[in-house]
Amino acid sequence: MIKKITLVFTTLALVGLSSAQTADQKSKSILEAVSKSYKANQNTYFKFAYGTGANGKVTKTQTGIFYTTPTQYKLKIMDTEQIFDGSKVYNISSDDQEVTIAKANGSEMMFSPTNYLNSYKKDYNTKYIGKRTLGGVQTDLIQLTPIKANGIKNVYIYVNTPKNELVKVEQYSTGNQVAVIAIQDYKANQKLASGFFQFNRQDYQNYLITEL
Repeated sequence: MIKKITLVFTTLALVGLSSAQTADQKSKSILEAVSKSYKANQNTYFKFAYGTGANGKVTKTQTGIFYTTPTQYKLKIMDTEQIFDGSKVYNISSDDQEVTIAKANGSEMMFSPTNYLNSYKKDYNTKYIGKRTLGGVQTDLIQLTPIKANGIKNVYIYVNTPKNELVKVEQYSTGNQVAVIAIQDYKANQKLASGFFQFNRQDYQNYLITEL
């Protein structure tokens, strides 16, 4: 489940060398404002619905929460939790009572909306589509199209422009798969415990812990 969710934000950053990008001024200014807003936060919290399906229809949805700082994050969905403390990634399954620990490889923060927004600058053409209303909120819709083939057909980003906040991200693959992240709640600069992004082995004494 963690891997599936991460794909929504990681795939966009794995294209490699890109050619000339095209971006209209409106889409560029909106995305830059959102990215700047998130980067200014000491920490950010998202509650989201993650949906998957095919042929443009979402058939399965899960709810998750995501906390992030510029260098750390904590992701929870169903019975799975993933923690990145700045140097190692901890995948924790309460259902299997298992923890897998891996060293950082440079792509840990790719789930972060900030890194997702940054990836468009060199890997995607952007186009402002227009206004759309989602759940009573008026948003600006921006289309991202990969400059080089990467398995993605289009990505649509819905932005609450007055607040510079992401509302929804829709990713359509060339294989007719769809993945959607809809932000249900957003908070910034909360007071978090000093060890909030740390893994404490004492809390998992009955778990099988494997360090790669």
